Amino acid sequence: MLRPVLVGVDGSPESLAAAEWAAAEASLSGHPLRLVRAWEEVSYPSGSVPDVAGGRHGAGRALRAAEGHLTRKFPGTRPTCELVQGPAVPTLLAAAAEAETLVLGSRGLSGAAGYLAGSVASDVVAHAARPVVLVRSAAHRNTAADAAPVTASPDRVVLGIDLAHHCEKVIEFAFDAAGRRGASLYVLHSYDLPMAYAIASAQMPEYQDLLAEERTDALTAVLRPWQEKYPTVHVTADAVMDRAADRLVKAASGAALLVIGRQERRSRLGAHLGHVAHSVIHHAVCPVAVVPHG
Repeated sequence: MLRPVLVGVDGSPESLAAAEWAAAEASLSGHPLRLVRAWEEVSYPSGSVPDVAGGRHGAGRALRAAEGHLTRKFPGTRPTCELVQGPAVPTLLAAAAEAETLVLGSRGLSGAAGYLAGSVASDVVAHAARPVVLVRSAAHRNTAADAAPVTASPDRVVLGIDLAHHCEKVIEFAFDAAGRRGASLYVLHSYDLPMAYAIASAQMPEYQDLLAEERTDALTAVLRPWQEKYPTVHVTADAVMDRAADRLVKAASGAALLVIGRQERRSRLGAHLGHVAHSVIHHAVCPVAVVPHG
């Protein structure tokens, strides 16, 4: 049985944009589409009786609105809908465990309302065991301050790779996304100059050229088996000495999707996002897929 493309809704413009993206993705992949709305009891400060009906009613209204929006915009779409009582983060994480992909609205650095567009989305991305795609609303895509695109094209998927911690699941997700869309794939590996090279290059500048050649060869070797598996996907790849987050945000301007990995690691404070993932999901204008890996 195919896992569903799951989308969390809360009635915000961002969650409707996420629902649209999820509906298109489900159509491309052939996976079922599922809408989920979490709700909690609402209590008035001066009262002792929880306003269960009010909380459930508002949540149900947001769920029905999202379903109606999709069926009008995508005739033939028949999503399943589920209203689940409980806190948003654990509810979405539990549902996502059985999903192919979880799709949520994202506000980036804007001040839009909607609990799924802010801290809830960040917490879910940091803990999810399945890929999570964050989608901005059209209004925030149009008004976001962003650097000029390198090669803007909606028929392009961008993949960011860390050669020190690359993962097959992340690469496969990007190739599969590009293949389904008939899109090209641009692969970017950004790196810093290691201390040993920095010292040597002060006396012999060609050391930087040697490092660039090494990284390019390593990137080519990593991608070769995937290019053989997906021969119809046109791939271009760059290994550049630059800040990874800045370069990825610029490269992904106008792209259909930006794919990055999230290494599953824990600290005393619990799971968290790395600085590159954190920066990218707050600044990238296009949809961002965060794929967890060990």
